[in-house]
Amino acid sequence: MSNAPALRANLVCTSFNQINSKGLFVGDDPLDYSVPALLLQLSLISVFTRIIQSLLKPLGQPLIVSQILGGVILSPSIIGKNGELSSKVFPSKGRSVLDTVSVFGFMLFIFQIGVKIDLSIILKSSRKALAVGILGFFVPFGLASFTAFLLEKFLSLDKELITLLSRVVILQSMTAYPGIACFLDELKILNSEIGRLASSSSIICDICQWTILSLKYALELAKAKSVRVTLGSLVSGALYILVIAFGIRPAILWAIRQTPEGKPVKNIYVFAVLVLLLWCGFTGEAIGLSSIVACFLFGLVIPDGPPLGSAIVERLDCFVSVLLMPPFFTICGLQMNVFSIVRLRNVGVLQLVVLVAFIGKIMGTLLPLLFWRVPLRDAFSLALIMNSKGIMELAFLNDFKKNKDMSEENYTIMLISVVVITGVISPLVKVLYDPSRRYIAYKRRTIMHSRDNDELRILACIHSQENVRAVISLLQVSNPTKESRVNLVVLHLTKLTGRASSVLVAHRKRDKPSLNPTQSERIFNAFEKFGQQNNDLIMVQCYKGISPYATMHNDVCSLALEKRTTLIIVPFHKHWIFEKRIETSYAYRHLNKNVLEKAPCSVGILIDRGSTKKSRYAITVPSLYRVVVLFFGGADDREALSYAERMSGHPSVQMTLIRFTRSSSSENIVGGTERSKVLDTQILSEFNHRFLRSEQVSYQEAEVNRGADVLEVIKSLGNFYDLVMVGRRHIDSPILLQLTKRNNEDGELGFIGELLAASDIESETSVLVMQQQTRLWGLHDPEESTHLRRISL
Repeated sequence: MSNAPALRANLVCTSFNQINSKGLFVGDDPLDYSVPALLLQLSLISVFTRIIQSLLKPLGQPLIVSQILGGVILSPSIIGKNGELSSKVFPSKGRSVLDTVSVFGFMLFIFQIGVKIDLSIILKSSRKALAVGILGFFVPFGLASFTAFLLEKFLSLDKELITLLSRVVILQSMTAYPGIACFLDELKILNSEIGRLASSSSIICDICQWTILSLKYALELAKAKSVRVTLGSLVSGALYILVIAFGIRPAILWAIRQTPEGKPVKNIYVFAVLVLLLWCGFTGEAIGLSSIVACFLFGLVIPDGPPLGSAIVERLDCFVSVLLMPPFFTICGLQMNVFSIVRLRNVGVLQLVVLVAFIGKIMGTLLPLLFWRVPLRDAFSLALIMNSKGIMELAFLNDFKKNKDMSEENYTIMLISVVVITGVISPLVKVLYDPSRRYIAYKRRTIMHSRDNDELRILACIHSQENVRAVISLLQVSNPTKESRVNLVVLHLTKLTGRASSVLVAHRKRDKPSLNPTQSERIFNAFEKFGQQNNDLIMVQCYKGISPYATMHNDVCSLALEKRTTLIIVPFHKHWIFEKRIETSYAYRHLNKNVLEKAPCSVGILIDRGSTKKSRYAITVPSLYRVVVLFFGGADDREALSYAERMSGHPSVQMTLIRFTRSSSSENIVGGTERSKVLDTQILSEFNHRFLRSEQVSYQEAEVNRGADVLEVIKSLGNFYDLVMVGRRHIDSPILLQLTKRNNEDGELGFIGELLAASDIESETSVLVMQQQTRLWGLHDPEESTHLRRISL
């Protein structure tokens, strides 16, 4: 009888078939029914997490912290402290439905992560990533295990806490790839040097963790059950893996082969995958593998990226991330009650193990990085990232609590540590690590400061096949010679879809040409053929970069730095196509602005008007190619003129320099420092001296007094020229400021560039807007300590 009250406290009486309410007017309480109760719970969770996210985002807090705190506010710690309100909104019988929805959402999320993972990343991992992943797990694991052993030996701990410490050691030693991928994506450093290293290292760390857990599970199963049960469990798990690897995967690969590149995947294939997903989840539960693990393994056999992987992720992502995952995080907070913490000794013991593991992971990460001479600031940033906690750690905590391996008090202590660690690490990493810091060059990387016999190193960014013709046309007239070759790096930029890790890899030719080449292969083949036709005067290297648009500039700048590039060429964000229609990509515009701001060399934005008279790939050299340079003054105009001078050596190029001056004097119409004006005068003087008697080069002066005069000169160019070149920045010019009234858009081309790209300028002439290198180590003004290249006269 003494146990009766406790027994009654754990029982929940629920009426069957209470799903839909007939309404208040009939006398029904909607919260007594499953559907209205679930709808209210999801609404409250969405509202609270969104409000907290908007408050914490300026402080650099990741989404996971906001979602957990949303649950804490609704938990018995704050609002839920009112027992009557808590029992009405989150009753025990309603919580079971919400728990099921959250677990189903977590299962779909883990499946998506499996689809996004590229297993080849393990084989491609560098020794640095292997060392960081292995030491990043075993150093904290060893230190935390030793600390737990000492605490158990010298302190009289209760049995639950002793059992829990071994689980806490595993929990704090792990660095789960799903959490790291989400964390890097939120910090917008997924395709940075440290981001790629963190992705690879976390996968290695995961392998170490799951190896330890599998061995531990097999030993515990062998002790608790018979050998027959243990063998049955292991054989059924192995059989499941064999079925999905050698039965389901070939069928998926067949479906992918039936989908032409660029075409959407048939709905029947996506439907079949989702049905198989549910079947795999059920099978996993039936053989004791857990639906979460079973669905993750199934996701791994689906190739990441387009066409099928991207299609699945695109269809599930919004539904899972917006609707199903917030309840999972919120339930973690709902199960927490700060008032349950009554034994400070437990707090001290658990936090000591957490602290030792934290320090151990920093040590395990820093040691190999310092050995490879990674800068201390970057190495410490990676160590902090490897310590961040995410969805997998929460899943383990929930599992411990569900299996009664952890009391409410200890659960609350551990959840607080997860929130605090992640909440502190995120803003710290943002302050410490700036990927663009490494793009500051230590020497001049400009055409103007190159000598005549220097190799011209160009990085051409390509988004699609439509960009190829314009870039090849420009390279044709860049005058490669035996004394001054062109070293061309082609970078095909692709949006990251259906993948968790960004990719930047060199293109490797297939042994046999494919009958159905990919878009990247068609682009690279065109450039390689172009290089061969130029008798090795143009050396071509091809790369493919797959990354989010927000951080795509990291691929461009890091490759430019690695290849010691002189000039980066990026397509304009507007693309002219047939029938004079214009397609605009604001993602490309954002990319161009970031490249202009962070590039370690000069940048040229190429505007292709898409003339219908030109073929997609212009391989033959034109008989006459007319180039005009608009010179107003400043570093960028000098860079444009330097490039045009190089072009003038090509026998097919006819170049014209138009210098704009004031009507009242022969000075430039832009301001600038005295140093800049001296350099303008110097380069113009050398230009006139060099081409004084040249028939291919002509010099003109245009006297202007207002913006309308400049506009008139530009309109007079018409379609007479094939290429217009101009600098991007023209400072302190009242005349050019008058032109901004025509275009209120804050574009990336500058005053004259935006004017040349305006839709009301009827021209099929291509435009190249140049910006000279702006970032140089130790110089605030790039024009300081400047010397012009020596020009052969």
